[in-house]
Formats: sequence, C-alpha cells, structure tokens
Amino acid sequence: MHFVKLHGTGNDFVCVDCFRQQLPVEPQRLAPVVCRRHFGVGADGLILILPDASADAAMRIFNADGSEAEMCGNGIRCVARYLVESGRVAGPIVRIRSLRGLHRLEVRRDERGEVIAVRVDMGEPIFEPDRIPAELPGCPPLEVPYSLNGGTVRLSAVSMGNPHCVVFVDEPPETVPLAQLGPALEQAGVFPQRANVEVVMVVDRDRLRLRVWERGAGETLACGTGACAAAVVAALTGRTGRRVVAELPGGSLTLEWSEADNRVYMTGPAERVFEGRLDRSLLEQAQLRS
Repeated sequence: MHFVKLHGTGNDFVCVDCFRQQLPVEPQRLAPVVCRRHFGVGADGLILILPDASADAAMRIFNADGSEAEMCGNGIRCVARYLVESGRVAGPIVRIRSLRGLHRLEVRRDERGEVIAVRVDMGEPIFEPDRIPAELPGCPPLEVPYSLNGGTVRLSAVSMGNPHCVVFVDEPPETVPLAQLGPALEQAGVFPQRANVEVVMVVDRDRLRLRVWERGAGETLACGTGACAAAVVAALTGRTGRRVVAELPGGSLTLEWSEADNRVYMTGPAERVFEGRLDRSLLEQAQLRS
C-alpha cells in the first residue's frame, strides 16, 4: 500500500490516495497499526483521499486509536497540497468534502511555485449544546464551572464539526499537566461523544498560546479545529478580536472569524515529509486486529 506522509504545524498524517488504489484493510483496523510511533510509520491520524461526485476529493480521517473524526483542519490542508502537487487538481482553489461538509481551500505558492500556505474555509462555529454535543448550560456554553479532582475548571464548548472543550489559563500552557487534564475532560460525562481539549493562554488581543489534547489521539503538536475553537471562544468572551494568531507547539496558525459570513478562516502550512509503501507484515498485523 502506497502512502504519503505530510504534516500541518507538526500534526502529522499518513495519507492514502484511494483514487489510485483500494485500501487493503478496514481503516479502523489499519490506523492504530500505521500510526503507532516506533513500530509503524507514526502519525496522529490516517487520512483517506477519495473520489467525490461534487468535489475535487473527499477526505476521511481516522485517529491513532482507530476512531473516525468528522473534520481535521491541519489534515485537510495536507490533502489540498497533495491534490495540487500530484496534478489531480490544477489549483489554486481546491474543494474537499469532509464528514462535516464541503470546504473551499486556497493553495498559496511563492514566486518559485513552492506551496507556502493553505487557507481553509472551516465553516461556521456551532454553539447549540445538542449539536456540539455538550450537556452544559448556555448557548453557547461559556466558562461553565465544572468540578474536577477536588477543584473547579471553567469549560467553554463549541463545535467546529467536532466537539471542543476550551479552558483558559493564566500560566503558560506548557506548565499545565495536560496528560492528566486532557483525558479527564475528553471523557467527561458532559461530552457524550468525547471532546478535544484546548488549554489556552491569551498573550494579547491578537495572539493566543495553546496546547491541545485530541480526542482519540492524545496530545498533538497542533490541531486546526482546536485553534479555531479557541479563537472563537476568545472573541466571544472579549479576550481578543476576531483575527488572531494561535501559537501551538508545532507552529502558528492565522485565524479569522468573519463578521460578514460568520465563517472561520484558517491559514497555515502543509508540509510533505516522505512517501513509501507499507510492508505486507504490517498490513497483516492490521488484519488480525479485533
């Protein structure tokens, strides 16, 4: 099975072009084996690039634990770069369908023709608790006190096609014990479908710093939908304006929540790392998974 490895601000993916080959193993079984670091290729997720009747391509993304995500902002930028560089789409505009819906992307190049960034229309944020879903009061649920491990954490919930739990902190995010806080909030009873968790510090009106615990993947170096969720909640609570730079461990993303159409636009890098073929023995391991 041929694959291409790409990353967006350190959020890395094994991408499989299903225009040119059939997947030999169910993706829910394949993802944990391929994404396992040190023993597989190593990645935060497995992305399938598929034909679509009304778009340039469709994208399905499976987390490292085999669960399927509705949308991935960093992953969809990687897919756009692949489609343009492989010649499947002329560009610069690329239309990709995720489980959330149809997305319009703009692939930006420098004077030498090298891809330097991809801008994504991430759609409108979802605030209704039953659509996030989140069993929290308010629409949107903002800074709701939640008892956790003998203390209180203030949770804000929003969906960018997948559920997010945003927590603002005063200290640098790298000092937060995310390995404990992340899974506790991801699996909190108030999130029926689990949630991605963002720990966010406001640097100033135009800049955020955050770390992300991703549902089904654990801590990642970046999360596009998570950065969008953090930017939206920061603007809603008056901490920032509607255009910010989000600094993540893997790099920075520029986010704009447009007043004109209520949509969130994200601009960031998408980097190609290498390509290769999976050994048959690895595929056999995936076939044996229950």
